[in-house]
Amino acid sequence: MFKPTLPILTLLLIPPAALADDSHADHAISQDGAVLSPADEVIVAPFDILAAHAHRSANQVTFHMTTNGVAGAETPDPTGAVGGAPVQSYVWPTSLDPSAVGFEGETGILALAATSHPDFDDTPLVDEDRDGDPSNDGLIWHSHWVVLTPTEACGDGALAVRDIPEGETPRMPATWPGLPIFLDSPGFTPLFDGPEISVTVGFSSNVALEGVGYDGVTAALRVNANIHAPLLCVTDVFDVASGDLSLPGVLQ
Repeated sequence: MFKPTLPILTLLLIPPAALADDSHADHAISQDGAVLSPADEVIVAPFDILAAHAHRSANQVTFHMTTNGVAGAETPDPTGAVGGAPVQSYVWPTSLDPSAVGFEGETGILALAATSHPDFDDTPLVDEDRDGDPSNDGLIWHSHWVVLTPTEACGDGALAVRDIPEGETPRMPATWPGLPIFLDSPGFTPLFDGPEISVTVGFSSNVALEGVGYDGVTAALRVNANIHAPLLCVTDVFDVASGDLSLPGVLQ
């Protein structure tokens, strides 16, 4: 089984130029526990993170991200095909084991993601635009749990949503959409309010949430042109709230 460690996370998700950037010294934790990030005019404003925050009430957690622009205003241009299709995302990596939401345990980095991708729909149980067709809503921002792992086929030092090899049947959440990857479509609705995006998620009452670490990331992904092996690679990291993916946010 793959067990992620912070050095692996740092080397895989943070571009080398970002690691050498002195501006990361400005990252801090606010009095209310938010992971603060300095503005960066080089990053497209809706993906330039100013703060990432998560707070819980019993077994519910609300993940927030504050951006330097209008969150959700930028979405990918359609390509007309699933193979090679772009995905844009707001991501909250966590220290939770994937088994906390129903995946096979100890299989990678469990992250909550809000994504937009106009070329395909991966939420078959949800009709986001309420037009009676649940298969045409990929452009509308929606939520996923994903398990990320280092994947050489995506490039040197790259991550992908973990594949399910042919013939294997790892444990998946009840709302798994049937794709051959560790991706769940739980139906939690991302909410947007100017620079803010938030997603409220529920956990089983037996999941220990106090002390869980988290961070905030904005990133682009792309579907493999061959539609599998691997299916979905991280192709670009726009911003990381902590600067080094140290998961400094802590659920209380």
